[in-house]
Amino acid sequence: MLEKIFSRGKKKEEGEELPSIPFGRYSDNNKPVKKVEKWNTADALFKEKKYFKSIAAFFDYLSDDEMDNVQHKATESGGHFQFYQGSKIITGLYNSEWLEAEVALASMPVLSVPVMRRLLEMNFSLYYSRCALAGDKLCMMFDSDIETANPSKLYYGLRELATKADKQDDLLVQDFTSLIPIDNEHIIDLPQEEKEVKYAFFQKWIKETLALINTIDTDKYSGGVAYLLLALAYRIDFLIVPEGRLMATLEKIVQIYFKKDDRPLNEKNAEMMEEFSRLLAKDKTEFFSNLFRSKYTFSIVSPQSFKTVSDAIYNANQNITWYRDNKHPDIAAKISEYGIAYCQYSYSLPRPITEYFLLFMMFNYPDYFEALGIKVPYYNEEKNEFNKEAIAQAIDSITQKWKAKYPDMKFKTDRLNFANKTALNQSFTTEIEGLNLEPR
Repeated sequence: MLEKIFSRGKKKEEGEELPSIPFGRYSDNNKPVKKVEKWNTADALFKEKKYFKSIAAFFDYLSDDEMDNVQHKATESGGHFQFYQGSKIITGLYNSEWLEAEVALASMPVLSVPVMRRLLEMNFSLYYSRCALAGDKLCMMFDSDIETANPSKLYYGLRELATKADKQDDLLVQDFTSLIPIDNEHIIDLPQEEKEVKYAFFQKWIKETLALINTIDTDKYSGGVAYLLLALAYRIDFLIVPEGRLMATLEKIVQIYFKKDDRPLNEKNAEMMEEFSRLLAKDKTEFFSNLFRSKYTFSIVSPQSFKTVSDAIYNANQNITWYRDNKHPDIAAKISEYGIAYCQYSYSLPRPITEYFLLFMMFNYPDYFEALGIKVPYYNEEKNEFNKEAIAQAIDSITQKWKAKYPDMKFKTDRLNFANKTALNQSFTTEIEGLNLEPR
């Protein structure tokens, strides 16, 4: 994606290739028309009680051809399947009576009461699946009688099983030293250079944000402080893509702010800052253990109507004016970042919006992408100016790429304000806010 969209405007040297580095979380709501038809086929076949054919069509719908994330084999008496979700492999089978799926979380050579208590607590929060013990393996399981295994039940049941297992296996192993990781040989370790860059900028962004907060009255500007901290959490999640305990800590930071309680905002801000300070203390070894790549089948967040996305961007941009006019441009610029970053973090977005957001991050944090080996000419640091032509070309490339699916999506680059970062961020996100994302 990076090479297709962002190499325009820069001629690559012979033999030079842009690094293949994914950003952001996997989204499964951008399936092509043929895949969507497979869902409709699966639903129709189920209503006709052709259960095996319905299940086959369902797994065809679930598969991502680029990701190669699902394997399914049908037999005369049923079938078996396997699919990937991050650090976990989910396997299952079905016959004329039942469909069963299972995923191993960890190995437990010696029984542990605290571990079993954790699993019992997890069971109370699950709707479709359950935790179980199979020999010395901690597992999660989902099953259904074949006559009720309609596509919707399979989707939400397997989604819960996969996403919960992918999150909990890392947390269990890190929280209980008696547990041993299992069935994670398929994950791909990041190159050492990439891990070093991500660690350096992880530290840099946290230190810069906390330093900026220390220069202002945190009581008077409590709203601005919250924007800075949340934008930081979303930036780390999108650009560094941490897993395991680090991802869980970012989720905790976000939940501190959004939890409905009576605490004043400055108290919540203080707790978020404390959590970020703890993250700064993580050494490289611990940090690196939360970085890897894998295949995914389900998004961990759900789609929303584009109006919800548009409203979130609009509401954030309405709060820029005061900070901009009172000489706090750094806070104003981050408020625009917060609006679109909140949507990227909270919702499964249409892919063109994610691609526009990636471009947004590229001209806001060019040093990070340069350090990763991605040459993008969107900002000249020496001249302190943006490359209008390169940014407009990248926008047009994204728009043209998705024109067949979103024929009325028009990003008006002539409305962009390149006077400074605050002006560009606000005008760029305002254009995203007004896009027509009605599919063909």
